[in-house]
Amino acid sequence: MKTGVTELRRDTEVVGLVSVAHLFSHFLQLMLAPLFPLIKDEFGVGYAALGLTVSVMYSVSGISQTMAGFVVDRYGARRVLLFGMAAFSVSMLLTGLATSYWMLVAVAVLAGIGNSVFHPADFGILNAKVNPKRLGYAFSTHGLGGNFGWLAAPAFSIGVSTLYGWRVAVISAGVLGLIITAFIASRAALADKDAEAGGQGDKAQGAPPRGLKGDVRALLSVPVLKCFAFFTFYSMALIGLQTFSVSVTTAMYAAPLTVASAALTGFLFGGIVGVVAGGFAAAHSSRHNLVAAAGMSIGAALTLILASGALPLWMLTGCMVLIGFFTFSTSPSRDILVRGVTPPGATGKVYGFVYSGLDLGASISPLLFGWMLDQHLPKWVFGAAAAFMLFAVATVVTLRPRRTFEAVTAALPENAPS
Repeated sequence: MKTGVTELRRDTEVVGLVSVAHLFSHFLQLMLAPLFPLIKDEFGVGYAALGLTVSVMYSVSGISQTMAGFVVDRYGARRVLLFGMAAFSVSMLLTGLATSYWMLVAVAVLAGIGNSVFHPADFGILNAKVNPKRLGYAFSTHGLGGNFGWLAAPAFSIGVSTLYGWRVAVISAGVLGLIITAFIASRAALADKDAEAGGQGDKAQGAPPRGLKGDVRALLSVPVLKCFAFFTFYSMALIGLQTFSVSVTTAMYAAPLTVASAALTGFLFGGIVGVVAGGFAAAHSSRHNLVAAAGMSIGAALTLILASGALPLWMLTGCMVLIGFFTFSTSPSRDILVRGVTPPGATGKVYGFVYSGLDLGASISPLLFGWMLDQHLPKWVFGAAAAFMLFAVATVVTLRPRRTFEAVTAALPENAPS
């Protein structure tokens, strides 16, 4: 019994530390966007130019994620995670000290490199160090941390910049990031050499050496490519809802800006509740592909109702809350499916590769949705978002993992704690 309590306490600390790191990454991702009006005036550039810095960051992040995964499997996830956190923090410090627009672009490259490590490193640690029976809750908490990071960033950046200016806000975020990095580095729960997350632990369990050709073959296997496609379509749908929903609802429903903004906030809070519920569903289900497919299908149906333009204005926020709930509820099951298709010793590289689909979707879809709005076709934005959700369903519903979640838990000793 004492052993079980000790392991539960250790799992809780590991999940908490990794989730704080994930919160930190999402927090820094949204630090600058609310400050664009102030930055634009100081450097004398337009919003398109500032948007380029965001595109540079996500493009570098997407390209670097798979490479970060290889490094995780080779050297261990903890080291890579701490490097990424430090690099992202330093990029914020340098942004606050920038003297020209092109310095902002250059610093965005460093921010992209720092941002690229979080998913392969986080999931490398969680998969290596947390009891498989608790992974549903672990993945849910991890996703929840990211969502809270998104919510905290605008309040911090606007609040501090209002009092002290945008440079102080950005530099303060960088200093805070370095403090969090130092705190996580000091925690023994992530520092045990014999349990270091990454490829070494898996290889010790009998993973055969594959070499570069074998690693590439693993990444291009059908199950892994299905996961990559799911993440890409999932990201494209969410961009339509998160980034363009305010513009679409004001155009389609003649909704006041306050109502449209409330609907977007409802979507985000619905997502937080959905991630929690999804964690329970993942922990008690053996058919994670069906859980993910069901959540995305219901989200698509509700989005099509929005696209019809027939929804009463007073139901707008409620519908967005439900869409956020069902789409985000798929996250824990989705992450367990990726675990299931990952060969031994390849956790970092597979998670890095499939999560780069999020960056790919985030790079493609804004151009498409922006064109639709320019053509005065707001209904098409919600319609396309629903279609991307259904494409995601098609990729995940037939997914057959190499090793199922049940097989992992069945392999545990009979007295393993639950």
